[in-house]
Amino acid sequence: MKIEEAIEKLKESKRGFNQTYDLILNLRNIDLKKPENRISKEIALPHGRGKPVSVCIFSDKFGIGKSKIEEMAENKKNAKKLAKRYDFFLASADLMPTIGRTLGRYLAPAGKMPQPFPPNLAKEQIEALSKRKEMSIRINLKTSPHIQVPVGTEGMKTEQIKENVDAVLKEVIDALPKGRSQIKNILLKKTMSKPIKIEVD
Repeated sequence: MKIEEAIEKLKESKRGFNQTYDLILNLRNIDLKKPENRISKEIALPHGRGKPVSVCIFSDKFGIGKSKIEEMAENKKNAKKLAKRYDFFLASADLMPTIGRTLGRYLAPAGKMPQPFPPNLAKEQIEALSKRKEMSIRINLKTSPHIQVPVGTEGMKTEQIKENVDAVLKEVIDALPKGRSQIKNILLKKTMSKPIKIEVD
């Protein structure tokens, strides 16, 4: 089934809340014991996820500063909550050593270590970085040959979801060592629906 057809079919699955569309990729012939075969990257979706994405900024000027970082790290429970609460993190480059030493143990396993930016970056530029994060999803292919990421919600148009799917597929295929041949199958589902197998060119 083509992507557009699958999206239209999934629209028939109605629930009492705004469901998310998930793209599922099952891979084959990939040895994830080899670090070079693992994928950890962010992908900016052309139309975003269709729901709010939280971004935390570490900066002495515009966000959580050094003293607050160290204070939060002293409480293991609070540090874990911070890592779970936000989808993405940005940090002034001069704070990265402090973050690595104090919060790295909580952020790194989740693939959430901050993207650094120059300490002298203007507030408007930082806000632009944050906006891009709000349009992004994260892929962490480490232990299981399986990728599942959100590509939209029910409130979005069919063509918007399709363009998001296309963007993710392109990025993943480009990142795989042997490209398209390592994708076993591609599925699309909504939160409460059964997955539908889709075919792409």
